[in-house]
Amino acid sequence: MVPTGAYGTWPSPIDAALAASHDGRPEYVGTIGDEVWWTAPRPAEGGRRALMRRRAGGAEESVLPAPWNVRSRVVEYGGRPWAGVTRAGAGPLVVFVHHPDQRLYAYEPDGGGEPRPLTPVSRVGGGLRWVDPVIHPDRGEVWCVLEEFIGPAATDVRRVIAAVPLDGSAAEDRGAVRELTDGRHRFVTGPRLSPDGRHAAWLTWDHPRMPWDGTTVMLGEVAEDGPFRAVREVAGGTDESVPQVDWAADGSLLYVSDRSNWWELQRIRPEGLEHPGDPEDGDAHATGLCTGRGEEFGGPLWKIGLTWFQPLENGLIAVIHGKGATALGILDPESGELVDAAGPWTEWASTLAAHGTRVVGVAASPRSGYEIVELDTRTGRTRVIGSAHDDPVDPAYYPEPQIRTFTGPDNREIHAHVYPPHNPDRIAPGDELPPYVVWAHGGPTGHAPLVLDLEIAYFTSRGIGVAEVNYGGSTGYGREYRNRLREQWGVVDVEDCAAVAQALAAEGTADPQRLAIRGGSAGGWTAAASLTSTDVYACGTIIYPILDLMGWATDETHDFESQYLESLIGPLAEVPARYRERSPIEHVDRVTAPFLLLQGLDDPICPPAQSERFLDRTAGRGIPHAYIGFEGESHGFRRAATLVRALEAELSLYVQTFGITRTDVPVLELKK
Repeated sequence: MVPTGAYGTWPSPIDAALAASHDGRPEYVGTIGDEVWWTAPRPAEGGRRALMRRRAGGAEESVLPAPWNVRSRVVEYGGRPWAGVTRAGAGPLVVFVHHPDQRLYAYEPDGGGEPRPLTPVSRVGGGLRWVDPVIHPDRGEVWCVLEEFIGPAATDVRRVIAAVPLDGSAAEDRGAVRELTDGRHRFVTGPRLSPDGRHAAWLTWDHPRMPWDGTTVMLGEVAEDGPFRAVREVAGGTDESVPQVDWAADGSLLYVSDRSNWWELQRIRPEGLEHPGDPEDGDAHATGLCTGRGEEFGGPLWKIGLTWFQPLENGLIAVIHGKGATALGILDPESGELVDAAGPWTEWASTLAAHGTRVVGVAASPRSGYEIVELDTRTGRTRVIGSAHDDPVDPAYYPEPQIRTFTGPDNREIHAHVYPPHNPDRIAPGDELPPYVVWAHGGPTGHAPLVLDLEIAYFTSRGIGVAEVNYGGSTGYGREYRNRLREQWGVVDVEDCAAVAQALAAEGTADPQRLAIRGGSAGGWTAAASLTSTDVYACGTIIYPILDLMGWATDETHDFESQYLESLIGPLAEVPARYRERSPIEHVDRVTAPFLLLQGLDDPICPPAQSERFLDRTAGRGIPHAYIGFEGESHGFRRAATLVRALEAELSLYVQTFGITRTDVPVLELKK
């Protein structure tokens, strides 16, 4: 007989160290000949990103030892940090960004030497940063995005597409870097070269738009030297989001656009590109591919170089698509037929690569973490080829998610994933309702994926339920759903999270007296705003949050999001009072519930100064709270020791607030 135990008291083999060791996911998959390469997290090695290689025979290995850290800081969130090519008789050549100095390095992994720098270090502001590289051996160059700081402020920055010599001549000479664009646009992505080598296509956008608001597809002629020529706009615009552009083998230009409400694939055939027409009607020659399904074929461009589709040599297109959850499919652009890959995966990350008839991506499911998956388009067979999920505990301890749709204010739909408490070794007393923690994802233009997360399992296996809310403004449900948050941040997200929590309580799923809210970054904002504007929650965990809109809108964040609030809150010049009214820091007197505040002390996006001001205003008010600042951590915790301490502190907050008895978690000291 299974023993009875109160919710929250259950013993679990999923401890904080185990959850921390599985934090992060593989990213930026690519192929070099028959080999598959990617980056992988290493929480136990200071949170660095390792460059991984799967040889043609199947052996998987780390290419560079610590402390090499393959990660870009362009727009602070980074993007694709490496590229590689094969060379006849010489083995692969890899170019990558090293995180500590942000220089580009060239490396010959089979040559026995050390990586050699290709770019110089600049001491101005944030220096020189690089992302989204593509190697052109025939030109002796690597093309990529250059982010160059021209002053001390985070917004003193310009971005251009640049060509870096592979011979190392620019390693100490900024002047040897050839600029391919003129810097007139604030943001650019890396160029994609047409099959005939005559044209390059890339994306641009400018403040105050974010890339999910409006981006433009640019087309330029490639010159032997000097910048691109005859540059013109061919698609997109101020109210149309294009997150990816690339070329088909026949010279057609492919891109994803949300002009129909959903991000859908579009094609401009070569003859359409030869007749530019009116600049205001630049995409008149575009034809939608696989439209009208009510699904997304793209997503938010938070990082430079993300991919949701990959053209194949035979004319087919590999696509990531879905509503909420995602699948990998192969699209025939001529017939419109779309065939999905078989397998258990419910979430495909925005990274795809192809070699011949093989398509490689990164996918996860509610029973497995992210792993490298290969689809053979000839046979339809899928298999895991790298970073394979290996159950660290009996899967019986994993939570069983429920995909739910709730009703919020104005009868609007709210999407959520509900994870009830689950442990094969314990059942709860029949008269007890479980505590629940509502998780608000970051972004806020993002979403909570339907995948195995051992941090969620850490709580559910102990008897604490979790509800991940894809509140209005989340991606995966069309532009109209995303736009619910326009000028409503701190309102719609807070209301939707509260509506889910109250619905769970009303239906008898959750204990109404033991509800909590937690989130990081934009989710930290939602958690803090929830504690200052509702009485739904007994406590909250606020992780590297935004707390002061006036500070964040002026000089307390990075350039990429420095005008994000123009759409989330409204134009600062027109509605300054709204910035003050919505800010949690202006309403500390309304906080009555205990809270835990976790902050990376090196965070350039949500700086510790905001958390410190919030704490100063909380002091002496009698509200139990705790603050932990982590040296060496930026925006998003990466080190194993940090992840362990943060998770155990969060559990201790719930144990103390919910009246749970357990002695196996360090006690978090709550001050008043």
